[in-house]
Amino acid sequence: MAEQDVLDLLVAQHARIRDMFDEVGNAEPGARGEAFDRLVRLLAAHETAEEEIVHPYARLKLDGGHGLVADRLDEERRAKRLLQHLDRTGVAHPDFHDNLDRLRRAVTVHARSEERYEFVRLRAATTAVERRTMAVAVRAAEALAPTHPHPGTESATRNLLLGGPLALADRARDLIRKATDGHHA
Repeated sequence: MAEQDVLDLLVAQHARIRDMFDEVGNAEPGARGEAFDRLVRLLAAHETAEEEIVHPYARLKLDGGHGLVADRLDEERRAKRLLQHLDRTGVAHPDFHDNLDRLRRAVTVHARSEERYEFVRLRAATTAVERRTMAVAVRAAEALAPTHPHPGTESATRNLLLGGPLALADRARDLIRKATDGHHA
């Protein structure tokens, strides 16, 4: 795998997330649950990696980084709550599409804020080597991340302490759902 800049990686993931919202919204009812499950997994892993790797680094490297990151974490927490609600109620819920649109707007605003305020400043304050190293760390964090949202774990410390057990619990729940065909019908 070619070395990649963490900021380019995350911006590409933001684009993929936008595409996946379209995929879920346009999916036939029988395929919507599977498409939504893929979106949930990507969002959960993406946010976990940002919370464990990118935001803490921004706090250290950027003047005013604490306030900047606090704003992004508030956005993430709100989006996670809505994602968790959607994940629990499922794609057959009568309000699914309205809530999916609310989530899409929240995630889009959050991604734009990261790209405009955090990522631009991080690019200016870091070297290419730092950003490539962070990309490796982000990929590792995503591989070990929970597969469902867990509001309240937005700090690096909480993610590191709770992430492993939550990831195991999520994967067990995913296997049970799959075995019983109880996913978001």
